[in-house]
Amino acid sequence: MRILLVNDYSGLHANLSQGLRSLGHEVTVVSNGNGWRNYPRDISVIRKSPSHIDGVRYLLNLWTRILPRLTGYDVVQLINPICFDLRPERLFPIYRFLRRHNGKMILGAFGEDSIWARTCIEEKPLRYSDHNFGNMVRTDAASQDLLDVWVNTPHEKLTRHIANDCDAIVACLYEYMACYQLHYPAKTHFIPLPIVRQTPPPIPSHPRLRLFIGIDRKRSAYKGTDIMLRAAQAIVERYPDRVELRTAYSVPYAEYQLMMNNSDVILDQLYSYTPSMNSLLAMSKGIVVVGGGEPENYEIIQENELRPIINVEPTEQSVFHALEQLVLHPECLPRLKRESITYVDRHHDHLKVARQYEALYQSL
Repeated sequence: MRILLVNDYSGLHANLSQGLRSLGHEVTVVSNGNGWRNYPRDISVIRKSPSHIDGVRYLLNLWTRILPRLTGYDVVQLINPICFDLRPERLFPIYRFLRRHNGKMILGAFGEDSIWARTCIEEKPLRYSDHNFGNMVRTDAASQDLLDVWVNTPHEKLTRHIANDCDAIVACLYEYMACYQLHYPAKTHFIPLPIVRQTPPPIPSHPRLRLFIGIDRKRSAYKGTDIMLRAAQAIVERYPDRVELRTAYSVPYAEYQLMMNNSDVILDQLYSYTPSMNSLLAMSKGIVVVGGGEPENYEIIQENELRPIINVEPTEQSVFHALEQLVLHPECLPRLKRESITYVDRHHDHLKVARQYEALYQSL
């Protein structure tokens, strides 16, 4: 098959493309690299700035140089309804062009969009999320800013149009599956995140527990890394001779991977039920994740044995307690590290995940 993957979050499409190519498919990734993360791609489409003149140049480049190359594919998969750096009104004709000149269209339920946001604040199928705590809708500025973008806006109109029109929707996390299947049960499919397998490094042994946290300055409050950072700093303050903390602020993906190496624990995704790409990458290296590991995560992938993720509630106290237990009981770390590597190999190997995508594409 000829497969076009449009834009990227967290390296999902970059990793998936490697798996699909290994299965013999022709794959093209067109992307902006997700800004400073700089994920690898085949066709680079970068808007220099939000200015009007750069927007005009970007749009002209898309229509005259990029889109003519994005035709004749059997499958086109969008990372998000906002698949290029343009206003929703500009994206309607681009979506129609891709639809008209290619085969099946797949929408990724891979991150923030209107269906995810609205479902979290209205139906509330999750005990907590980026937008709700139980029956209470989050009112902090970080969450409200995103609701202002995605709910009752042109963004929502575009999201609904693509979700209604596309041939299938793929959710990569339990949370997204829980929300999308309420509205599109027949066309929503769950496929785990793909991680490119590496030879796991030797599991290090350090005199002090090494904590690592990656912080996206623009999304810290929204994703809860601000709370996790405070808990980690408090642990270091209480146990200065037994814990050390390393932080990475908005660094490119390749540098991020190097910075996390030789860590014992990564803190990530406070409001998630499920480990993210960053968490899974860390787990593949034998690093223990403190973050999203709710029972629903294990159920959706049918994992009945391994429990490598230290699940926490979305509070500073819960994160602090989890970290303190690791400080006081370091004998648990070797088992958790071994299970983390096995977990990724069992459920997230990029070839295994690519075969699931291949099966979906072929079924359409």
